Order: sequence, then structure tokens, then C-alpha cells
Amino acid sequence: MAAFDDEIKQSGTLVDRLTAQLSGEILKGRMPVGSRLMSIRKAADYHGVSKNTVIETYDRLVASGYAASRPGSGFEVRMPQEARRNGRPRHVAEAVDIASLLNAQLEENFEIRVGDGRPPPSWTEESEIKRHLGLFSRSNAAGADAYGSALGFPALRSEISRRLAGQHLQASEDEILLTFGANHALDLIVRAFLSPGDVVLVDEPGYYPLFAKLKLAQVRMLGVRRTPDGPDVSDFVAKAAAERPRLFFTQSIGHNPTGSSTSLPVAHALLNAAAVHNVTIVEDDPFADLVPRVPSRLVTLDQLNRVMSVGTFSKTLSASLRTGFIVGSRERISALAELKMLTTVNSSGHIERLIHRLLVEGHYDRHLKRLANRIDAAAVRVIQRLERQGYNVFSGNGGGYYVYLLLPDGVDDIELARRGARESIFIAPGSVFCLDKSNAIAAGIRLNVARTDDEQFYNFLARNLG
Repeated sequence: MAAFDDEIKQSGTLVDRLTAQLSGEILKGRMPVGSRLMSIRKAADYHGVSKNTVIETYDRLVASGYAASRPGSGFEVRMPQEARRNGRPRHVAEAVDIASLLNAQLEENFEIRVGDGRPPPSWTEESEIKRHLGLFSRSNAAGADAYGSALGFPALRSEISRRLAGQHLQASEDEILLTFGANHALDLIVRAFLSPGDVVLVDEPGYYPLFAKLKLAQVRMLGVRRTPDGPDVSDFVAKAAAERPRLFFTQSIGHNPTGSSTSLPVAHALLNAAAVHNVTIVEDDPFADLVPRVPSRLVTLDQLNRVMSVGTFSKTLSASLRTGFIVGSRERISALAELKMLTTVNSSGHIERLIHRLLVEGHYDRHLKRLANRIDAAAVRVIQRLERQGYNVFSGNGGGYYVYLLLPDGVDDIELARRGARESIFIAPGSVFCLDKSNAIAAGIRLNVARTDDEQFYNFLARNLG
């Protein structure tokens, strides 16, 4: 009898451990909801326990909502309601982890913000927006408080269409969807056109908030090497042929984080390769308005055949005015508008009217001219100083806010960011922008030319890079 009691006690300990292990794997997403648990016999062999231990474990999982018994077909994985509310599956946790740099940017704890993705407010909203907010509130037309079309404020779409025509892109109002900025646009595209398990290509290094969105959608990402002239076409071809990706996300102008822009020969070669391998391209260009006549934009060369374009006013006008847009074929825009209607009903009509007014009255164009001159002058100063001090810059400035400083051998970008934080210097480490952390280009830091004219930062580099 004593031996039998010992076996029961030991069995109870094993049941506790096995129940905790399996419920933990379900919470982390390693055992997807709807999948089958191992058969009792197979689980006993796999975990090295008795069948009775597995039976009691499965009974506990059923009782706590982690599994359901299916007579004749074993046990199926479930997720308890409480766990659904409070637990985070693995892909959600990984997505949040990828976006950790974004959280650091949103915090205002750093005195020097050379790694920030945005310019100082004095370069954007304080320069132009503040003067017009009061006037706008007195001039809203009747009906401005209504939801309106899911496509967004028609007059703004019409004005964007007119401006795109000036950039040699023919897009009607029905081929333009207004969004809450570029991130909302990318989120809609991911939701509308991708399913869990799909494969996509992305710039490497590339836009890390996009990586987080794709991770959240349980989409498999493959990086395409970035060169000073744009994506490496040979790398694109090799991965497109082997993996049959659905989409390729890229930035052609002022690439984030390297600052490079895609050359015309690379753009032509990329479009030809995408046609051969049936890949749709999503071109995210937040700086298109700063260099509107650049000839190498994929969407201009393609004219909405297999390219969708994402634009935004957040980088050029104000990060607080969450307005962007997607340009694409009527079929794609219609599908995206339906999804937008289901998820957010509509975007902000008030903000869209404000932006429309800034555009049609010429304020935006005057602001762009000032902003472009500021960026060009700052980029020249930053690149010349970095090169004069012997540092290696990935490429020249392609029209946006960024240049990318390649670190000397043996310097760890994450450790450099930690040292900077101790001195209240916000640094954006290159590995955050890379899927492959061992990639040589991951050993770098993104610099915002609008924020890098600071002696304390250059002294920091001299002390830490030699």
C-alpha cells in the first residue's frame, strides 16, 4: 500500500509539471488553438510518463479550458477566456518586442535624440500647423462631423490625385484610400492581402514597425539586402524564386534606416523581376513630397499594375496629424476600403479637411520648400563631419531625415545605445532594423540629420568609437 501511495504522490507531481508545461506552451502560441494534442500513448512515450499521468493532465487542461475532448478523435487545443484577455501568444509578444524602439521614441526622456525617426517639432508642426488650427475650426462646412466615405474626404483625395499627376503618376480618386498615417496603411495591407504562414520579402535592414506588424500577423519574413543603390536585385530574385513570396515591402526614397534611395537601373530590374515571379510590391515612401520628381519611384514606373504606394503627411507635416494614404488599383483599394470600414469605420474628416486646406492654399508647398532646404543643409553638415572624423557612412542622404553610420569592428550597437542612454543620448541601433542580427550592416546606428548637430553627441562618438 505504501508503494502505491508513493506512486500516486509522484504521479501528482508529474501531473502538475506536465499541466503547467502544456498550458504554458498553449499560452505562448507554440500549440495553436484548434490543433490536436498528442494521443495519450504517444504523449506518455514522448514525456516519459505513465498513461495515467497523461490522462489526468489532459483532464486538468479540459477543466481549465486549455483543451476540449473530441470523442473518437482525442483532444483539441483551446484557449480559456481569461487567458485570451490577459495572456499574450508568442507572436504577439515577439511583435511587441520588435517595436520596443518605437516605445523609446515616444517617450520624451532623452535630451539628445539623434536616433529619433522624426524631426524636431520646430521643423514641422510648430512651423506651419499651429498658425492654422484656430482658423480651421471656424471654417468647417456643414456635415463635417459625419462619417463620410470610407475612402476618406473626397476633396483631399482629389487634391492628392492632382499632385500625383504632377509626379507622373495617374491615379483617380477611387484609386486613393486615406488612412491614419502610413502605419495604419501598412496594417490594412497586411490584414487584407496576407494570411498566417504566407511569405513576404522586406528590406534588410528595413522598417522595424512593419516587422512587428508582420510578426503579429504570423507572416514569415525574408530580408532582401539593401545596397546604397536600393534593394539587391540578385538577392530578391533568389528569394522570390525559392520562396514564392506574396508581397515585397520596400522604401525607394530616403530609406529608413540607411537614408539611401533606389537608382533608376535598380528600379527597372526590380520591376522586371517582380513580374517574372508574380510578386506585388508595396512601396512605402514618406518623403516622396520632398523629392516629388525622382524618376526611380517604382509606382511611377509601374503605374499601379503590381505596385501599391503608401504616402503620409506625418513625416513632412506633423506626427500628430495622423493622415496618410494608399494608392493602388481600383480592385485593391476597394478591398482595403472595406477592411478600413470594418476596423475603424473611417479616418478623421476634420484632420483631412485641415490638410486639404493647407495643400490648396499653398501653405504645404511653402513649408516643403523650407523643410527640404533644411534637410539638405543638415545632411551635408552631418555627413561631412562624420567622414572628416574618419567614420564610415553607408550612403549619401537620399532625401529623407536619415544617414546610417557603420560602426568599427568590435563595437556592439546595442551596447553603444546603452552607453548613450546613460548620458541621455537616444541612439537607434542598427540590429533593431535587421531580421538577421548577424548581418554585417546590423553593426550601425541610424542618425536623424535634423537632430545630430550636437557637440555632446560627437564627443560621445569620439570616446566610444575612437
